[in-house]
Amino acid sequence: MTFADAEYAGKRKQTRKELFLIEMDQVVPWKGLIALIEPHYPKGEGGRLAYPLMAMLRVHLMQNWFGYSDPAMEEALYETTILRQFSGMNLERIPDETTILNFRRLLEKHELATGILGVINGYLGDRGFSLRQGTIVDATLIHAPSSTKNKDGKRDPEMHQTKKSNQYYFGAKAHIGADDESGLVHSVVVTAANVADVTQVDKLLHGEENVVCADAGYTGVEKREEHAGREAIWQIAVRRSTYKKHGNRSALYKAIRRIEKAKAQVRAKV
Repeated sequence: MTFADAEYAGKRKQTRKELFLIEMDQVVPWKGLIALIEPHYPKGEGGRLAYPLMAMLRVHLMQNWFGYSDPAMEEALYETTILRQFSGMNLERIPDETTILNFRRLLEKHELATGILGVINGYLGDRGFSLRQGTIVDATLIHAPSSTKNKDGKRDPEMHQTKKSNQYYFGAKAHIGADDESGLVHSVVVTAANVADVTQVDKLLHGEENVVCADAGYTGVEKREEHAGREAIWQIAVRRSTYKKHGNRSALYKAIRRIEKAKAQVRAKV
């Protein structure tokens, strides 16, 4: 047992994340999910052992529940004891971001990802974890090597280049829909990095929410054809440039700032 593990074992108060993972460890139908994935899971090549399927499934689920990108998930496994314990891994053998990405692609290739998330969300809903009052939508860039110096001599055809904050990125984009109370992710769609965020929103809503929260990059999303007739309040962040003209000492400016701060506090859950 490392010092960090010993310190963790001795702490008295359990965090919300820890309590959630303890509950999931008990209620998720692990054997059924493993049986579903196992026929498609590689056994390891060239004498190199594959990571245990159970461990990779648990990592994949934590990534969805807490909205981690592939690099962030790898780092979290190194940094957070409860995540390692839930996955059944130790510091000597943590999967890197490429391994985490490849596992997700395996599930997508065999059309298993949506079904697995649906089963898990059913358990969450039955036990009151998914309140289904509102949804936060967001998108995260997933970086990929842009070099062609690989065995195929080509870039990954599923990855594309996009520009964000005057900087270019090459890779994919994870679009997520999360519960606005718990912050737990209930919907995930992965696209090329150059796909516009607003085009994926309808795939991230479960249809029962009465509020949709998003940053200013989703401005105008409620006017899109796929949302016609949707009865929800759209809490989209207002770009600061649209109200700073009022002057930062004006009552209107201060009122808008308070509203935008409240919106941001909700979005900060993902």
